[in-house]
Amino acid sequence: MFLRTRTEKSIQNYSDNINLLKEKIETADAILIGAGAGMSTSSGLTYSGERFDKHFSDFRDKYGIKDMYSGSFYPFNSLEEYWAWWSRHIFINRYGVSAGKPYQDLLKLVKDKNYFVITTNVDHQFQLACFDKKRLFYTQGDYGLWQCSKACHNKTYDNEDAVRQMVSAQKNMRIPTELIPKCPVCGVPMTMNLRCDDSFVQDDGWYNAAMRYNEFVRRYKNQNILFLELGVGANTPAIIKYPFWQMTAQNKNASYACVNLGMPCVPKEIEKQAICIDADIGKVMTELLL
Repeated sequence: MFLRTRTEKSIQNYSDNINLLKEKIETADAILIGAGAGMSTSSGLTYSGERFDKHFSDFRDKYGIKDMYSGSFYPFNSLEEYWAWWSRHIFINRYGVSAGKPYQDLLKLVKDKNYFVITTNVDHQFQLACFDKKRLFYTQGDYGLWQCSKACHNKTYDNEDAVRQMVSAQKNMRIPTELIPKCPVCGVPMTMNLRCDDSFVQDDGWYNAAMRYNEFVRRYKNQNILFLELGVGANTPAIIKYPFWQMTAQNKNASYACVNLGMPCVPKEIEKQAICIDADIGKVMTELLL
């Protein structure tokens, strides 16, 4: 099978790859951008180390939580603690930040091109950088949305005002009980609109974005399209990486580019159509603009 074939890093040198990618961006009829966690990491939105210690040292010391990712799955004893964690997590990654420079530079590169973005990121960085909302498909949810924890209905709810109130009012890693959000339909506690199990709510906005994505793919499936993969890891390759490989293999006019620090790879079947750059995304974006 195509997806089981061995992958290899590109043997072209860095400067040649930068020049080739710049040419592909300039000449492509369409650019489909696939962005993963590495894009936000390059923007400084790290989930461990100094940034984690700065904002979550109390949770670290009490519960032994070592980073924001693992903390998201911690079995807190109460909803007051759960929402103290999550309101802080949401705030520092969604409302208390500005658009990262790699996102801003990427927009400069493609703003006058026919582009579309599919991303597994949930931190709203593309919209903060002023990408066209109708050209974005957030497949895995959004930190800015809540849903019913029982998924009793297919609707999501903006949470900014509630999150800011929780962050302001929390003490000793707890929020006041009266701030715990409840489903307006069935009354059970709300939860994050993040894809972690089969209760993830795909609302009208999600389906509309999926439709626009599929239409973009259909329209350019045989044309000169660049599949630009940025910072996509191995956690969910079936969403971006594998489809990009498959669509490139099925279209002789397509090009595939992967920018990923330490993890660029390409199947042998599309090696002649591919560019792999093993470097920080922010650095690459800066050099593409020169």
